[in-house]
Amino acid sequence: MKVLVLGAGAVGGYFGGRLVEKGEDVTFLVREKRRQQLAERGLKIQSVHGDYQFQPKLITAGEEKGPFDIIFLSTKAYHFADAVESIRDYVGEQTLVIPLLNGIQHVAQLQELFGTERVLGGLCFIETTLNEEGDVVQTSTTHDLLYGEWAGGRSSRTGALEQLFSGAHARFRLSENIQREMWHKYLFITTFSGMTTLMNSPIGPIREAEDGLPLIRQLAEEVAGVMRAIGAPIADDIVDKQMETYAKQGYAMKSSMLRDMEKGLSVEADHLQGYLLRHAEQHKLSTPLLRIVYNNLKVYEIKRSAQF
Repeated sequence: MKVLVLGAGAVGGYFGGRLVEKGEDVTFLVREKRRQQLAERGLKIQSVHGDYQFQPKLITAGEEKGPFDIIFLSTKAYHFADAVESIRDYVGEQTLVIPLLNGIQHVAQLQELFGTERVLGGLCFIETTLNEEGDVVQTSTTHDLLYGEWAGGRSSRTGALEQLFSGAHARFRLSENIQREMWHKYLFITTFSGMTTLMNSPIGPIREAEDGLPLIRQLAEEVAGVMRAIGAPIADDIVDKQMETYAKQGYAMKSSMLRDMEKGLSVEADHLQGYLLRHAEQHKLSTPLLRIVYNNLKVYEIKRSAQF
């Protein structure tokens, strides 16, 4: 199969690189600046699971390479519109698009643009970033990518994907209920990114603070309440299970949003917290901590724009 990975950043570079390491035909669709950087240095993965370095196959938007069998979208939400435009020429009749963005609203947009049958559900769990040289640095034991039919269950094409991913040095996992998995991830990342950015801290010190764990639970319960109000298929005990996860995370674990803030980069406030806050307002739900988290992120964006 021919695989196209949109972006060669922290997520796309890692999972795409692991498929190249396995010997699969992977091309990375990148901007010109990133193309020049990778042409000079190659793509380097520094990982607790083992390092890997290679010279990637690269294209920029508009180059004629024909349709691909699989397209991974690993961009940030604020680049989504440009990302969609850049892959249009590479989507054929049999192409499967697997988005790895945080959140949920992008799925309906992709289905509208490319057809419901061409869009699978997808998500990933990984702590990874780019260093100053543009290398992928992956620091936690978790490096999971989940995918599945939007309607659930198994199919011949997810069976073909299982074969494609089998043997890669990362965990590519088929989910038979990808919608629930994506909503659960959305709950987790909204709470995790919200608390770590609000406290400007990794998870460890937040847990140790007197009200740290109760505040994490409060935010998670507010978010879960909004999700239930809009009909999201989340488990009844999901907050309890995710609180167990927070208790086990590494002391220095940071959200990718906090890492982006530390670098002075854009954040996904409107796509994650803002989307849920708008639904909370529509349903007249009280979400005081979610509102504080969101406004903290908006203050960051204002300060970033003003270059204080």
